[in-house]
Amino acid sequence: MTRSSAVTLAEGAAAPRFNLPRDGGGSVSLADFAGKKLVLFFYPRADTPGCTREAIDFTRLKGEFAAHGTEVVGISADTVKAQESFRNKHQLAVPLASDPAHEMLEAYGAWGEKSMYGRTFMGIVRTTVLVDSSGKVARIWRHVKVDGHAEAVLEAARAL
Repeated sequence: MTRSSAVTLAEGAAAPRFNLPRDGGGSVSLADFAGKKLVLFFYPRADTPGCTREAIDFTRLKGEFAAHGTEVVGISADTVKAQESFRNKHQLAVPLASDPAHEMLEAYGAWGEKSMYGRTFMGIVRTTVLVDSSGKVARIWRHVKVDGHAEAVLEAARAL
C-alpha cells in the first residue's frame, strides 16, 4: 500500500495556488491560467524514459488541448537548468516548472511513498490534475501509466 502526501486533493476542490520558476526564465502560477482549463502533469524526473514519453505526448497534443481552451504544464522537482536541457533535447513545447522544495507536489498529492527493488522512499508519484476554467479540480489521475494517458486527459478536457 502506498502512502501519499498528507494532503489529499479531491475533485471539486479549489486548485491549490502555486508560483514556480520555469524553463526559459520567469515563473508560472495558477493565476496565469485564470478562465482557462489547465492540465498539470507531475513527473518523477526529467529525461528518463517514461517522463520523456509523457512530455512528448503532451507536446504532440498541445494544439488539440489549445483548441479546447486548455493549457498544459509539466512539473517535477528537477532544477530549472535540468528542465531546460530536457525541453531542448526533446523539443518540448509545454512549460516545465521546477518544484525542488516539493510544496506544489505535496499540495497536489503528487509527493508520496514509493518503493523500488524492496526499498521504500519518498518521491514523485506520477499524477495528472485537470483544473477547470473556474479554478476547481475537475479530475485527478494518480499512479499514471504513460501509454495513452495524454489522449485520455485530452478527452476529459474536451468533455469539460
